[in-house]
Amino acid sequence: MDLTRLTIHEIQQLLARREVSATELVRSVLDRIGRVDGQVKAYTTLTEETALEQAETVDRLRATGTPLPPLAGIPLAIKDVICTQGVRTTCASKILEPYVPPYDATVIRRLKAQEAILLGKTNMDEFAMGSSTENSAFFQTRNPWALDYVPGGSSGGSAAAVAADLCAASLGTDTGGSIRQPASFCGIAGLKPTYGRVSRYGLVAFASSLDQIGPFTKDIRDCATMLQAIAGHDPHDSTSADLPVPDYGAALTGDVRGVRIGIPDDYFVEGMDPEVESAVWTAIRTLEELGGKQEKVSLPHTPYAIATYYLVATAEASSNLARYDGVRYGYRTSKPADLLEMYQRSRREGFGPEVKRRIMLGTYALSAGYYDAYYLKAQKVRTLIRRDFERAFETCEVIVTPTSPTPPFKFGEKMDDPLQMYLSDIFTISVNLAGLPGISIPCGFTKAGLPIGLQLIGKPFDEATILKVAHAYEQATDWRRRTPPV
Repeated sequence: MDLTRLTIHEIQQLLARREVSATELVRSVLDRIGRVDGQVKAYTTLTEETALEQAETVDRLRATGTPLPPLAGIPLAIKDVICTQGVRTTCASKILEPYVPPYDATVIRRLKAQEAILLGKTNMDEFAMGSSTENSAFFQTRNPWALDYVPGGSSGGSAAAVAADLCAASLGTDTGGSIRQPASFCGIAGLKPTYGRVSRYGLVAFASSLDQIGPFTKDIRDCATMLQAIAGHDPHDSTSADLPVPDYGAALTGDVRGVRIGIPDDYFVEGMDPEVESAVWTAIRTLEELGGKQEKVSLPHTPYAIATYYLVATAEASSNLARYDGVRYGYRTSKPADLLEMYQRSRREGFGPEVKRRIMLGTYALSAGYYDAYYLKAQKVRTLIRRDFERAFETCEVIVTPTSPTPPFKFGEKMDDPLQMYLSDIFTISVNLAGLPGISIPCGFTKAGLPIGLQLIGKPFDEATILKVAHAYEQATDWRRRTPPV
């Protein structure tokens, strides 16, 4: 039995029956990382010794008969934008390359409280700005399905690690599609929770009104387990919603009879890859065969989502990234002539091209004379996009769309054309602007063997419904059983 290929719930059964120990499991995954990660390059930092120590602790607790939580002994990977006490958190940027946080993010504390095993930190686009993980300051992560293709971004390392069986599950972050798009590209499940469902305390901020932490998993049951562990109110995060967390596992009934499924014409646009469009329509027909009822819905402000996002997100990034000044932590240039030169050179040398581009865009949008014309107007359009969804959800429980307009693309294909790169997230961005939950699940493959993702969008704080529909579809298909050749 190859332990690395198992889901969380399969591992749980083996651990509970003591057919395998947490230490054996972690050693198996670390061995695979040693063999495979040289090709995939998912991890920026490995914490092998700590992981084995955590595993031994779990084995000792189990030997005493102590009841253990669901994630006890489960090996996980963490996107390198989430603070981990005593472990480097670089955001894949030279400006934070030496930074070691003195505290854990709330999601990390919750995982540790469950006795989960943290294997290390995963690669990403610098400061979560990108759609391909080509913007990492360190190296490019490769798609396990085809090593000359991108894994998506910005959470490409976390997605690739799960797809390549280099962990059982992982955490990523989603500001405009950075969980769902790489999940689509890597052929796995990726969930962006409702804004406020999961604490952002300890998440290095890109765009504070959009960022959200969520899981990558091998199937939907694991997705529900991971969300259950990290969701809930946190007094350390003022945007965290003080709402009860439902039992997500109980929602996975497999029964979607009578569920109204909204299909927006606005998302089936000219220029979409025909193999993606065909796979998504086939998935919609499968949901109908399971008892779902198709409803046409309209999201008329969708064409304005990209422009709105790249004003709101860059403006917030300009403000958030002003703290990296070479004074308090992170990279500082050598031998500056004065304070101003230290600021300028530290930021010029520490930030990569895409981060600089977005800081400049955001600073311009917030500057005197342009705030009302750009940033304020973008916020008004954001409200219109949110109202589109509110009206659509009057006639349906879930909205189904493609996750990405294309399958994975080759390295370098879009790097010289930022607008084409930004359009990779055209179907995911609106969900962040409206603060809604969304999930991507595998729904097919191209003739070249590249994964295609289906996106399900739900009402605010109704992750249970999209998980239920996703699970029913997953059980009716075999896409999750395919594994990459790496």
